[in-house]
Amino acid sequence: MAKFKRILLKLSGESLMGEQGYGIDENRLSDYAEQIKRVSEMGVQIGIVIGGGNIFRGLSGSKKGFDRVKGDQMGMLATVINALALSSALNAIDVKAKVLTAIRMEPIGEFYSKDRALELLQKGFVTIFAAGTGCPYFTTDTGSSLRGIEIEADVMMKGTRVDGIYTADPEKDPSATKFDDISYNEILERNLKVMDLSATVLCRDNNLPIYVFNMDVYGNLEKVLSGDAIGTYVHP
Repeated sequence: MAKFKRILLKLSGESLMGEQGYGIDENRLSDYAEQIKRVSEMGVQIGIVIGGGNIFRGLSGSKKGFDRVKGDQMGMLATVINALALSSALNAIDVKAKVLTAIRMEPIGEFYSKDRALELLQKGFVTIFAAGTGCPYFTTDTGSSLRGIEIEADVMMKGTRVDGIYTADPEKDPSATKFDDISYNEILERNLKVMDLSATVLCRDNNLPIYVFNMDVYGNLEKVLSGDAIGTYVHP
């Protein structure tokens, strides 16, 4: 029995690179699709937001001379590429999936609306939300918080390459210790880089819990939804 009925799964675009330095690693994409299929078969309704950092990141692009608005728009398009890739990988293993975009770009994807998203989720489609919020200056973390609230998800599952939230970056500080659970306010007070500030506040103010875990370990998504305590739970 799954712990949650409906989730918003936030995936890292950078994790899609796998062992490559750029783009989409087919093995990592396949792993993600298989994990999502297993959870879907548990009866969980799944909405997904995926980043675009494996292709282009607007903020870093602006530091290299790109106009920030155009850089963020390029980043939005990168998320669409990743969404299409994930949708295709899911379809290939007989999982129903649809891509909804925050910017009109039919026939690449349907234009996002809450009603359409809920209709697809209730029909058992894995529903992938692309192009962020459709506005510059907002990250895909904020887009994830927004979509999670809109689809009335029970939790935002933030899949990362580390196994939870630590007192410091565990990849840089070996003395960093992990939290099993933590409040939104403590994250803000400690200035922990879980998500950007606006995304964390949006979750806090709308009571959307967050579960941070390592998505790159095969089977972890299913373990979390089965109730295994392998990540960090963020709550009021």
